[in-house]
Amino acid sequence: MEISKKKQYDQHKILRIQKLRSEITSRPNTIFDTYLKLFEEYEYNKFDSAYFYGKKMLDLSYKEHDVIKQNESKVKLASLLLHAGMFKETFDYLKEINPILLDRQYKYEYYALKSGAYSNLAIYNSDENFTKTYNAKAVSYLDSAIVFCEPKSFDLLFTLGNRQVVAGETNGPPKYFLELLKHYKLTEHNRARLLTGLAAFYQQDDQNDQRIWLLAESAISDIRSSTKETLATLLLAEDLFKHGDVDNAYLFIQQSRDDAGFYGNRLRKLKIESVLPDIAAQVNIATQREKNKFLTYFLSISLVTAVISLVSFMIFIQFRKLKIQDEVIKAKNIELNQVNDQLLITNDKLREFATVNEKYIGYFFAVISGYILKLDRLKKNVERKILAKRFGEILPGLKDIDIKQERAILFNTFDRVFMSIFPNFVTVFNSLLKQEDQIWPKAPELLNTDLRIFALIRLGIIDNQAIATILEYSVNTIYVYKMRIKAKALVPGDEFDKIIMMVKAV
Repeated sequence: MEISKKKQYDQHKILRIQKLRSEITSRPNTIFDTYLKLFEEYEYNKFDSAYFYGKKMLDLSYKEHDVIKQNESKVKLASLLLHAGMFKETFDYLKEINPILLDRQYKYEYYALKSGAYSNLAIYNSDENFTKTYNAKAVSYLDSAIVFCEPKSFDLLFTLGNRQVVAGETNGPPKYFLELLKHYKLTEHNRARLLTGLAAFYQQDDQNDQRIWLLAESAISDIRSSTKETLATLLLAEDLFKHGDVDNAYLFIQQSRDDAGFYGNRLRKLKIESVLPDIAAQVNIATQREKNKFLTYFLSISLVTAVISLVSFMIFIQFRKLKIQDEVIKAKNIELNQVNDQLLITNDKLREFATVNEKYIGYFFAVISGYILKLDRLKKNVERKILAKRFGEILPGLKDIDIKQERAILFNTFDRVFMSIFPNFVTVFNSLLKQEDQIWPKAPELLNTDLRIFALIRLGIIDNQAIATILEYSVNTIYVYKMRIKAKALVPGDEFDKIIMMVKAV
């Protein structure tokens, strides 16, 4: 599974980057080219790092008063900002670029970039009053980009194929994309771009298998090239969800969410967060359905066991009655003390039966506990195989769930939802502390433990025991956290709690 090799591919990229970084000091005469190579390594991998080296290129070009490199640097930065969904900043840079000063390749990139900006803007707005205009501009700029392509080059064929997609001409054959796929040697990154574009030509219901295959192959190429700014996994998750494959859709939407978060694509994260709850809800429904099946099975066993126990008890009682009656008939001439002895024996037997029956009940609950434990293990096993994308081995080869990761995901989800409801919480909280005592979470965290405790209090959970259980701390630790913060506050402890409770929701 390629997902399991993701860290290995990422490590290869890290080694390439480390080698390039060493050239900054060892080869100072080519430092601009080194910055450019580092920018290209990070461009589809991590926005912040790519932006850092893009700015290095731009600053160096200004320092050297090299107008050509200034314009080339702005082309690269504008492209990067578009990847991150920052449309305003993209257009701001585009306005500053003088295409006349660019060489043939950069002119191609410039016009292709302007086309991408307008086509992405059309997708983002999704308003028919503006979409047609934006798409028309996107097609026009693609035509300008095509002029600067070398004959029979990858750029030419890819741009011609992309023009079909942007112009909505996907009912015809994807001849340019197929030409590239069949006859050109592609990098993994270009192959991923090509396959994602090719998938746009397979939108009919009877073409679903082909579309899913193309998107899956595109996602594999993205993994191999350590590309985090990827659209394939999101489209794949949406398609799988649409056609009822909820488990795999959940796997890929999580993958897409992780990649978007790592890269820093704001627009992509918003899109994912709008889709993820629907998929997660269906996963929960399916999981609950399976739990209900097991519970029904357990209840059936419980009912059968209870019936058997009741029937056994009734038979035993009847048997004892018959036996006692027989003994009474045979011993009708026995003295009264013998009858009393027999009754004592009978009572002892009944007490013995009660003890045995109690053990049956204990065993029955033990069986139920065993099944619940197996269900828990099965759930954990299935989730790991889904995350590993080893679909054919889900039932036979499951392993323990990563509780630490699940807890981290739970806290991350709590933080994200809480901050979406109380966006001013951290600011208000820190306004109650001196500047040197203020608590600001470190990226990518939204809240840390101190803030999370008071976030729970804001939600109405004021019991230390409840907070300790949720955060997996001792009650004493929670008490110490609260007292330590209140001791540093600019207001009394009671006033501190009141202000926290007064933080407004949006």
